[in-house]
Amino acid sequence: MIHKSEQGEKPNMKKSILSLLFILTALMMNNCTEEPVNKKAMDPVPVISQKVERVSINREISASGNIEGNKTARLGFLVAGKINYISGEEGMTIGAGKLLASLDPENYRIAKEMADANLAQVQDEFNRLSVMHERKSLSEGDFTKISNALKAARAQQQLQNKNLLDTRLYAPFHGVLLKKGAETGEIISAGMPLFVLSDISRIKVIASIPEADLQQMKIGTEARVYIAAVDSTMTGRIIEVGSVSEPTTRAFNVKIELKNPGLKIRPGMTAEVKIASGQPTETIAVPAEAVLRDLDNSACVFVVDEKKSQAFKRKVSLGQMMGNNIEITSGISPGEMIVVGGQHKLNDGSPVTLK
Repeated sequence: MIHKSEQGEKPNMKKSILSLLFILTALMMNNCTEEPVNKKAMDPVPVISQKVERVSINREISASGNIEGNKTARLGFLVAGKINYISGEEGMTIGAGKLLASLDPENYRIAKEMADANLAQVQDEFNRLSVMHERKSLSEGDFTKISNALKAARAQQQLQNKNLLDTRLYAPFHGVLLKKGAETGEIISAGMPLFVLSDISRIKVIASIPEADLQQMKIGTEARVYIAAVDSTMTGRIIEVGSVSEPTTRAFNVKIELKNPGLKIRPGMTAEVKIASGQPTETIAVPAEAVLRDLDNSACVFVVDEKKSQAFKRKVSLGQMMGNNIEITSGISPGEMIVVGGQHKLNDGSPVTLK
């Protein structure tokens, strides 16, 4: 019995020994593979560094604005009537002096004919009584009455002639028809604004400037305007500085004039305006490529500790762009060394060698 038991235990012992050898071999293989990785992680990363310095810049004032035409007119008829003609649709270009719309002139034509006939009758009576007045056979009072009647008849004829002419509406300047507020066949009253015509060969940007920056706004100052709707940045000049602030925002309106080649920019679009303040100030600026973004989209740079030969991540606050550089408003100080090349290979605290 003892002999059989020993034979059963030997295979079990062999299996245990093989399992132990397998585990030891796996651990040795892991140790062999991890050692070069750790060694590689500790190797210094070659980087390019630059000392942080203050630079003198002309700070820009940023503002949002709305676009309007150089000249905009709301047009309507001076007389009432039924519209019988409209020259175009919204968005069409109308030349200066071109017929924009007209009313049915029949009633006004008849009224003018009646005024013409009345004038002819009064003129005939005036001519007859004038002869009598010259012969001293007509009193001064009667001659004065017929003279005044002639003036009234002439004025009435002029009024009816003007009413007839006012049934035709002409464009006062070359522009684009922005709004058509009526259709053919509609009956409209006198003075009702029906059409909006705007000259957009040049446009104006109306920007709101805080009162603290108003003193830096001068007529003729250059401004850069970005219009997202046409994805274009243009240069214009300030032509008007408001003298009264808006009651709610306490901001002042500044008007900037721009050329509008191709008439692509239309009234109602929005714009971003940047105006140089004209007052130099010192600030910290670094190459734009030195600034990285964290996972939370916050800006950061790598600052070099020269004694430790390590680079540490530092969050910073950004200001305005200045060519290929970007302003840093907080986070680093003049004299510190930052990484401007090779920073994409770094982690917080990585050892570095400076090129």
